[in-house]
Amino acid sequence: MVKKWNKAMTEQKSLRAMRQVVLAFRAAAHVNEDEGKEYKYSISDSDVYHELLLTALKLVPEVLNHHLPVKETAAGKVRVSTDSKKFKTLSPLLRSHITSVQHLLTSLSDASTLKLTLSSVIPLLPYLLSFKKVLKNVVKTVVDIWSDASSTEVTRINAFLVIRRLAIIGDAGLREAVMKTVYQGLLKGSRNTTIHTIQGINLMKNSAAELWGIDQNVGYTTGFTFIRQLAIHLRSSITNNQKESYKQVYNWQYVHSLDFWSTVLAEHCNSLKEAETGKESQLRPLIYPTVQVTLGAMRLIPTSTYFPLRFHLIRSLLRLSRATGTYIPLASVLLEVLNSAEMKKPPKPSTQKFFDFTSNYKAQKSYLRTRIYQDGVGEQVAELLAEFFVLWSTSIALPELTLPVVVMLKRWLKDASNKSSGNKNSKVNSMFVLLVQKLEANSKWIEGKRAKVEFAPNDRAGVDGFLKGFEWEKTPLGAFVVGQRKQREEKARMLEEGRREEDRKRKLEREQEKEIGGSDDDSAAGSDEEEDSEAGFEDEE
Repeated sequence: MVKKWNKAMTEQKSLRAMRQVVLAFRAAAHVNEDEGKEYKYSISDSDVYHELLLTALKLVPEVLNHHLPVKETAAGKVRVSTDSKKFKTLSPLLRSHITSVQHLLTSLSDASTLKLTLSSVIPLLPYLLSFKKVLKNVVKTVVDIWSDASSTEVTRINAFLVIRRLAIIGDAGLREAVMKTVYQGLLKGSRNTTIHTIQGINLMKNSAAELWGIDQNVGYTTGFTFIRQLAIHLRSSITNNQKESYKQVYNWQYVHSLDFWSTVLAEHCNSLKEAETGKESQLRPLIYPTVQVTLGAMRLIPTSTYFPLRFHLIRSLLRLSRATGTYIPLASVLLEVLNSAEMKKPPKPSTQKFFDFTSNYKAQKSYLRTRIYQDGVGEQVAELLAEFFVLWSTSIALPELTLPVVVMLKRWLKDASNKSSGNKNSKVNSMFVLLVQKLEANSKWIEGKRAKVEFAPNDRAGVDGFLKGFEWEKTPLGAFVVGQRKQREEKARMLEEGRREEDRKRKLEREQEKEIGGSDDDSAAGSDEEEDSEAGFEDEE
């Protein structure tokens, strides 16, 4: 029967066959459910089920487009003859089919079937613009798949393609609704951040950022609203005297939100893109409030426990500064870390494993004042200071910019290297000795270049044109940063390989335990639960 329908839809674009397929597909979407509902067709054979799924998902959009063609303008706007008699006749069928697809999406777990089902939604979207309630449910379901940590990367990308297509063809109201739903999905999906989920969360942030450039009018209003919410949370944490008030800011969702807006603004306020288009991005006014909220958040609790959070937020601002050409004063917040007791006093020896700054926003108490944590914090500060100054390594003002920092670093090194009262950590101290050398070398190089210029300091055009187009990688500090990045990439690659090997061994051990245990399911389940709790990260409420 399915083959007969398939043939009729393929060769004749038969509406009668499509109607039967939609009815059968409805039953297939609700298979194995005890709801007491009766359907025209019942499916018990897995091969028939699979064949029906392929027929419905691939051919229903084709037959619809044959009888109700979608017209698309060069600007991406679509038009369907919703006033036609045929559309009104097919509307109940279309509504039934997309409702079945949406229901199927909520129950699928197989990646290949999910990909096929999501892909089938895209050609149906122009028809769904008339069904606001159905469309709202579809958007929520697709965003849930996109933000689900258990979804594969391919599944998430396919889900995002549906969201992106809808944002392109929809009106301003629909775009706003889509952006809000996506942002809520991002917050939900970033709550549990571990070494295993961080890659998926970054994929979400990078993909979602694209939506805010489709319609920058809507992008600005939604962005302003959400950034304002972050500012209100921060102000509430500062003014509220309750002990736990800071936790509405110091959590993964807040950190990822700020990082997301940094990603959005870095992408759409990029100086090179603006130069190409010849106009400033409408989102650029959002840079200032984003920077202010981020700087305020990182200084809310200045203790060493939350140094990892501070480093996360500094990286967000570095990305924003790099892309938009905006000067953001970050040296002072890094020097505050260096001048803390954590970095000035001798550390305690520790046998704990390497502290991962990537997947933690706070340090456990057992890490504080230990050698491994002091080393890690020192590496982060040295790296971020170098990354900050390299942004201005070709600036005519670099010598003046680096001078106070170099003076403070030398003073810190003098105290830290004191045999009686220093931190007794030659590894960390040597990092900053090298950094000072590179900063001074770059400053002297700039001084040599500007000694040859003939314009006055008040000549803005001359100042802006100084070393314009010169590759920062060829400056003394730039060459140093390039080398440091390569070393970090290699180290990260080796750590990732080690983690994967450890996961593989753990999985193999669990499988062997199950084989040995036989029917002892309880012990196997307990092992899995212990594994999950180790991998997870619970945000404090």
